[in-house]
Amino acid sequence: MLLRFWGTRGSIATPGPATNRFGGNTSCVEVVTDAGQRLIFDCGTGARPLGVRLMTREPKPITATILLSHTHWDHIQGFPFFAPLFVPGNRFTVCGPQGASRSLPEVLSGQMEYTYFPVELKQLGADIQYRDLVEGTYDFDGIRVDTRFLNHPAAALGYRAEADGVSLLYLCDHEPYWESLWQSDREPGKLDSILHSGDRRHAAFMQDADVVIHDAQYTPSEYPAKRNWGHSTYSYVTQMAAAANVKRLFLTHHDPAHDDEFLSGIEERARELARSLHSDLQVSCAFEGCEERIQPGDSAGPKASAVASADMSRGRPLRILLVDDDEDLRILARKALVQGGHQVWEAAGGAEALQFLENSTPDLVVLDLTMPPPDGREVLRIIRSREQTRLLPVVILTAHDDEQNARTSFELGATDFLPKPFTPPQLNARVRSSFSHAARE
Repeated sequence: MLLRFWGTRGSIATPGPATNRFGGNTSCVEVVTDAGQRLIFDCGTGARPLGVRLMTREPKPITATILLSHTHWDHIQGFPFFAPLFVPGNRFTVCGPQGASRSLPEVLSGQMEYTYFPVELKQLGADIQYRDLVEGTYDFDGIRVDTRFLNHPAAALGYRAEADGVSLLYLCDHEPYWESLWQSDREPGKLDSILHSGDRRHAAFMQDADVVIHDAQYTPSEYPAKRNWGHSTYSYVTQMAAAANVKRLFLTHHDPAHDDEFLSGIEERARELARSLHSDLQVSCAFEGCEERIQPGDSAGPKASAVASADMSRGRPLRILLVDDDEDLRILARKALVQGGHQVWEAAGGAEALQFLENSTPDLVVLDLTMPPPDGREVLRIIRSREQTRLLPVVILTAHDDEQNARTSFELGATDFLPKPFTPPQLNARVRSSFSHAARE
């Protein structure tokens, strides 16, 4: 499997002498199998030089699968400048995560309206098919691709591609589910020592991979001011990859403010961190022009269902029960969930919630911990004890965001644990991820 980096920058392109080494183009990665199948991860501005190379040096017609992590501008702004799209006879399958308010063609055509661009999407000459993806397993011309929702304000997918005996993951954009990675009384560096189940699932998705390409936009000191923006730190990513027994890690989605000298320092600190963990993990900051041939290794991947959740694949709005004794909080959460396209029922306390669950079964419950008896813990315990709700996904939404409450919630069977205050995109992202995870169990 051949790997090439065409764009490694996050947020906005940053050309200039200070970014010559690691590059200024936004996200775009190319993977080519030994049989010639081609995957393109994201179409940031790096897609333009990739298109030039394909037009001048590759056999025609050109065929590829484009896997968009999501449709934030820095991941699609190179799409209108990808020259092979204009040529009749070329064939592309363009995929992105289901869950946005508009379809993939509608989003891509939005940036190609005449107000912004001289050529409309419908004028492209190539044969272009569009697919909305959810969590599951897909086959693209013999390449197995597993997908997982990432923790990002917009609907975003991570991809695990397996071909030629090699496993490669592209995980961009994603941020930690929890500020503290390890349980305080467990040995750091082990999968089962990870505190939050979301972070543990994310590490398990990477387990034993040959290559992981992961968003690492921030330093640990920068992250507190950028929390909930949807990006990781190099320390989080390095620790997660080491715990998952990843062989090769590329840090990418470099911040526009980080010049070559700064990124060289991040690269060295990440390598020092991997050594301190007694890990054989190889860590590099991805740079434009990097080309590596990935050799087969022991890359047995996570088991995934061949068909994604039927409810999610049909796009049906989720039916959500919101349980909280704080009316103002319910108003805020309800507004966020309705904006996300979901149907919401409310319960002002644990007894009301349990009575509702005796007669109806929602798709997911958002549950506060601290309420008059029965509190959220007791409600969760009862939910897990009843056969009809035993597998119901439950997102804990609480102001008590300490480690003990998080661990107790997960021990009782919580699917996710989200501290207050929250942002509407954050709540919708966690609901989407929790439902998809539960649907695969």
